[in-house]
Amino acid sequence: MKKKLLIVASNYYKQITQNLINGSLKNFKNDKNKISIIKVPGTFEIPVIISKNLRKYDGFIALGCVIKGETPHFDFICSSTFISLLNLSTTSKKHISNGIITALNMKQAKKRSLIKGQEAAIAIKEVLKYD
Repeated sequence: MKKKLLIVASNYYKQITQNLINGSLKNFKNDKNKISIIKVPGTFEIPVIISKNLRKYDGFIALGCVIKGETPHFDFICSSTFISLLNLSTTSKKHISNGIITALNMKQAKKRSLIKGQEAAIAIKEVLKYD
């Protein structure tokens, strides 16, 4: 499979982001994919970067982490980001794998960061077979 992929990763929680990226890249070691990575400050910025790069890549992996706090900010960020990614994917007909962790605390986020990037990579590889 020769596809150009873009990983857009929120770097708000640097160690979690690195775990997600490492997990994703593990799944492409033996493929002939060209993979680029762009890091953004937070998950809210991910859809904008993907939308600016729709014509340059065959598929996208969105990586990041949002941890629930004491205010409704978590709900707004997660909802708007996920809906934006879905809308981008369906209107552009481009595959976007969602590897954004939504966690209740840091312990949960760290644990999930060890597998979520890999899951997102597996998903994008699978759906790109249909192109």
